[in-house]
Amino acid sequence: MSILTPKRWKYRKQMRGRITGAATRGNKVAFGEYGLKATTSAYVSNRQLEAARKVIVRYTRKVGKIWFRVFPDVPYTKKGLEMPMGSGKGDVDHYQARVKKGGILFEVSGLDREIAEEAFKKASYKLPMTTRMVEKGEVR
Repeated sequence: MSILTPKRWKYRKQMRGRITGAATRGNKVAFGEYGLKATTSAYVSNRQLEAARKVIVRYTRKVGKIWFRVFPDVPYTKKGLEMPMGSGKGDVDHYQARVKKGGILFEVSGLDREIAEEAFKKASYKLPMTTRMVEKGEVR
C-alpha cells in the first residue's frame, strides 16, 4: 500500500458522487511561494499524487520545500476479474482525492520562478486535470 492512504476511517466504502462547483477553501497559496492550482475538477489517485511529488522533488532536491494540499481519502472499490454480477460492492482498490477546480494541489518554496514553473509543468503531466502555476498573494 502507498503511504498516501488513510490510517483509519469511519466507513470502509463510500459512494463517489459528482464534483460540482469551485473550491472555496484551499484555493490560495498559504505555505510556500508558488502553488499548482487545478483549473478543472477531478479525482486524483494516490499513485498520481506520488508520481507528481517525485517529479517536483527532483527539482527541489536540497534547496526547496514541498507542501501537499490534498490527501486521498475517498476509497475506490473494484471487483475482482471474472466476478459474476451481483454479490455486492467490490473491495477497496485504492484511494482518491476529490479536487475541485481552483484548489491548490502542491506548494513549493525556496526555488526560482523558472525552476518552479518547470517542476509544476512536468508534474502536471502526471495528473488527470489541467493545472496552472500561481504565486503567493495572486488573486484569480
